[in-house]
Amino acid sequence: ALRLRVREALGARKPADAVRVQGWVRSVRSQKEVLFLHINDGSSLESLQVVADPSLEKRDLTFGSAVEVQGKLVKSPHKMQNMELQAETIRVVGPCDIWSFPLKMKERHPLEYVRQFPHLRCRNNTLGSLLRIRSEATASIHSFFQDNGYVHIHTPIITSNDCEGAGELFQIETSSEGKESAENTHFFNVPAFLTVSGQLHLEVMTGAFTHVFTFGPTFRAENSQSRRHLAEFYMVEAELSFTESLQDIIQVMEDLFKTVTSTVLSKCPRDVELFHKYIAPAQKSDITHKLFSSSCRISYSEAVEILKQAPQTFVFKPEWGCDLQTEHEKYLVKHCGEVPVFVINYPYDLKPFYMRDNEDGPQHTVAAVDLLVPGVGELCGGSLREERLPLLKSRLQRLGLTDAYQWYLDLRKFGSVPHGGFGMGFERYLQYILGVDNIKDVIPFPRFSHSCLL
Repeated sequence: ALRLRVREALGARKPADAVRVQGWVRSVRSQKEVLFLHINDGSSLESLQVVADPSLEKRDLTFGSAVEVQGKLVKSPHKMQNMELQAETIRVVGPCDIWSFPLKMKERHPLEYVRQFPHLRCRNNTLGSLLRIRSEATASIHSFFQDNGYVHIHTPIITSNDCEGAGELFQIETSSEGKESAENTHFFNVPAFLTVSGQLHLEVMTGAFTHVFTFGPTFRAENSQSRRHLAEFYMVEAELSFTESLQDIIQVMEDLFKTVTSTVLSKCPRDVELFHKYIAPAQKSDITHKLFSSSCRISYSEAVEILKQAPQTFVFKPEWGCDLQTEHEKYLVKHCGEVPVFVINYPYDLKPFYMRDNEDGPQHTVAAVDLLVPGVGELCGGSLREERLPLLKSRLQRLGLTDAYQWYLDLRKFGSVPHGGFGMGFERYLQYILGVDNIKDVIPFPRFSHSCLL
């Protein structure tokens, strides 16, 4: 028998006499003259209907059980589906105890409920759709960069580089180090951390490659259990050599967002529709509008003035020289017509040492940019990098970082060129396009959910 995935069987153009489909039972309905099953293998949101003789029904053929069905693939008389499987044999590969199984047939479980079962929640329709969307978005991100001539770099996860200003760090040590702390030794002879960003490692590569990117896990040790924070998340980061314009960085940000979103909407329409129908009903038209609307661009100084004149009161008072808070970012997006907003030229003292000095006055700024989107706030952040050795050296000396970043100064001595880059939080991107309120609902495993730690 020809083995077919559920997606392949549903999309088949003609009947087939001998096929085999494997998956999990999503519903069972036994009538006097016919047995109906719906089985799913994760390849699509839609399940394949199986029609069988009641004599094939088994005691352990229940919701959640794993089965292998062999039979004929035929045209379905129902308008809602193209093909169905007329079963000749049904084998239960793995039974399911439906009385203790926390997911119930034909019940739409809230995301808060399934979050309690990180080891089982992928069997829920909503989370299954999310994982297919994540997979398609991941492939699209790689395709975007490959198609535009970028080289994919695997930046290290364990590093001694703290990427100054990028966030709180998780320090790495062996289990014996804690017990032998008196000896003051480290496994790598120096303190090591889980990476908060691959940016500085990518900058190393810009000395040999004009376009590079990385896409991998990053870690932030912010002690927050809010709906916006994750201890581990994925980051898309890119660096471009031979660019002296912040506009070049902005253009790549915008092209990446539009390309990946268009791909996800075209390749996962039913999965995205599930979120837009049951999780965020207004998000579908909103996302489609954003793909074809023009973005807004304002300076940090203009943003602060807009916030100061706002009719609402903010928890954090907007002042020039202070970072923009989430409440500020959301208001700016609303003020600009609910379209993506690029905020450029942030205060010099607010940003890390590697951002390019605009050498302006009287308000000293750097060539930095943040992309703000509705409902989420900051989605991407980037800048031109400071390639001028004297300015970079002077700033590192003032910050007392010269010794730690001597290698970074070396990059400016040997063939340095104007360059810049950006980073985009992958989970925040998914949170935005799907309209999910809690960022923990767009990751495969909510590791710190409830008391369950995988």
